[in-house]
Amino acid sequence: MRHSIEVGLSFGLTSGVITTLGLMVGLNSGTSSRLAVIGGILTIAIADALSDGLGIHISEESENVHSKKEIWESTISTVIVKFFIASSFLVPVLLFSLQLAIIISVFWGCFLLCIMSYRIALKQKINPLSVIGEHLLIAIIVILLAQVVGALISHLF
Repeated sequence: MRHSIEVGLSFGLTSGVITTLGLMVGLNSGTSSRLAVIGGILTIAIADALSDGLGIHISEESENVHSKKEIWESTISTVIVKFFIASSFLVPVLLFSLQLAIIISVFWGCFLLCIMSYRIALKQKINPLSVIGEHLLIAIIVILLAQVVGALISHLF
């Protein structure tokens, strides 16, 4: 796979999972509102995908080693992957109760991170369990912090 596409895929997937899950869990904890969670997912899928695309674009430009074509491939692949990964979290929210949808979404996000982590480990020829464990630990920390912040906001306001 071309480096520029791999950048978009890995960044878009990781950011799509972590950002969307953090927002979903935090909004659910703070509001218990399906509408707020759906709005948050759509905001992530659109605004944050475009923001991340611009971030990758500027980051790749600043390295001054990539062609314009490679920079745009990274940018566009980041936006597309982030949009579709974030949007995938709408499915359980639309089909199930909000509490069940959050649980399903956490498992879905962790599954996606496991697949990406496994690919990375194989490519680097290192132990997949350590890579998967590291990435899942970070995701769990984000989810727990979002839960706590949402609960605090709900309690304080």
